[in-house]
Amino acid sequence: MDQFTLNLLFVGASFALYIGIAIWARAGSTSEFYAAGRGVHPVTNGMATAADWMSAASFISMAGLIAFTGYDNSSFLMGWTGGYVLLALLLAPYLRKFGKFTVSEFIGDRFYSKTARLVAVICLLVASITYVIGQMQGVGIAFGRFLEIDAFWGLMIGAVVVFAYAVFGGMKGVTYTQVAQYCVLITAYTIPAVFISLQLTGNPIPALGLFGTVESGENLLTKLNLIVTDLGFAEYTAAHGSTINMVLFTLSLMIGTAGLPHVIMRFFTVPKVSDARWSAGWTLVFIALLYLTAPAVGAMARLNISEMMWPNGTNGEAVSVEQIETDPNYAWMATWQKTGLLAWEDKNGDGKIQYYNDKSADLQAKAEANGWTGNELTNFNRDILVLANPEIANLPGWVIGLVAAGGLAAALSTAAGLLLAISSAVSHDLLKGQLTPNMSEKNELLAARISMAAAIVVAVLLGLNPPGFAAQTVALAFGLAAASIFPALMMGIFSTRINNVGAVSGMLAGLVVTLLYIFLHKGWFFIPDTNTFTDADPLLGPIKSTSFGAIGAMVNFAVAFAVSSVTKETPKEIVELVESVRIPRGAGAAVDGH
Repeated sequence: MDQFTLNLLFVGASFALYIGIAIWARAGSTSEFYAAGRGVHPVTNGMATAADWMSAASFISMAGLIAFTGYDNSSFLMGWTGGYVLLALLLAPYLRKFGKFTVSEFIGDRFYSKTARLVAVICLLVASITYVIGQMQGVGIAFGRFLEIDAFWGLMIGAVVVFAYAVFGGMKGVTYTQVAQYCVLITAYTIPAVFISLQLTGNPIPALGLFGTVESGENLLTKLNLIVTDLGFAEYTAAHGSTINMVLFTLSLMIGTAGLPHVIMRFFTVPKVSDARWSAGWTLVFIALLYLTAPAVGAMARLNISEMMWPNGTNGEAVSVEQIETDPNYAWMATWQKTGLLAWEDKNGDGKIQYYNDKSADLQAKAEANGWTGNELTNFNRDILVLANPEIANLPGWVIGLVAAGGLAAALSTAAGLLLAISSAVSHDLLKGQLTPNMSEKNELLAARISMAAAIVVAVLLGLNPPGFAAQTVALAFGLAAASIFPALMMGIFSTRINNVGAVSGMLAGLVVTLLYIFLHKGWFFIPDTNTFTDADPLLGPIKSTSFGAIGAMVNFAVAFAVSSVTKETPKEIVELVESVRIPRGAGAAVDGH
């Protein structure tokens, strides 16, 4: 059976499973659409949350960024994992005890203000739409390769599938679909990693194989460091950038994680407050299975690619054009070249494709002596690495098909969660909460489905022109959530002094200052043909726009406290409400009885 047919079988079977689950778990009420009827078991919710969380950024992009940058990008792992600890300890139980459907509804009630709820909706939409761009980008990449179609049509197919199970199933359908998607994506991620770890180190556990020895007897990381430094790159295990920026980036990811609406919504689906904390614990367990594997995937893939480009070592000759075109071990390069995400050019006509850091001063003399004219691997989109990894390692066809299904499961599961958060914000918080408060439940459910369909269209349009790699785009979304939503939730739970004017001022200040910093870096919507994200020249010293969310959060806190200190105090009934939410007594009940 050829590879294309295998891909179709794996992807088609997984899609049939998702849609079948959505039909079985179709939402029949707003409670089921927004919160799955509040009847999801903590273990089930933990697995669904892990799928909701481990998006295209985690499955497709993160290992690629680690592979080509090394130590510095381990901050993705630290930030995202640490954020769940914050969420479990500081937010999830209290928000569940409050008993609302959405984050915006909590903010509106806690700060006794429709304006606060509206501003929260705006913050939610900005962060969630930015996040969903990365997911649709991943859908296009995965479909473009494994179904051998244009990325545009890949986005279209992905949008139809999401529409089928998210619009009709709501949170209830999405929950059980995400459980299936977690099983698919974690299997698809770990099996190739096990194969490759065995090939390189003889150890079937990738996380241990990362510190094992390769066939030559060298430590894997030691050998990788030698190869990449010979090619003019910095040591793989060395810190490459600013420590301050790395700390801010990690913090931004952490508090952004704790402020992401589509993740927080998952904790509204469990029966009891104590279940919310258990759900967060189980989520960490399920996430750890992938996150402990990702560094090994990145390092081993970088080693494989470097050795393929220099088959006789860096003191020998680079791979020849003829070998790329005729050797079955290089067939993956021709396949990915069709997607436009991988490209090479024999610039000096010597019949070889030199791969090295052409910005390295140490390699300039060697390049001139050998007649090289620059790095001839002209494009290697980092988002393809995990999807191409089984082909690079020459693994069986069924593994490649499984990875195709896993990559799509990761992107679609998070896209569904984000679209549900966007839909809830529009139908429940904007329409029901602001514009038409007397809307019937039937009409609200219809509005939720229509708004989700509209959100899918917007997501597809924006996904056609993403600002960077999937993980970078997602990092921007985390920064926006960190700067706007997280501080409002923290102050809403743990400070009775913050009033409605302070909360609104803080959210707007944090959001605006972060957006300005991002756009002044990028100019994405204003400068044509600038669809490659760059932080090459930060405005404030070493602080990149993907790290600025932490500073935006500080601005939010400072403005909220400053404004609250010179305006009216919080009403007594709101103070009592906040204090009742923090009381551990009666952990099985929510404030409004839900």
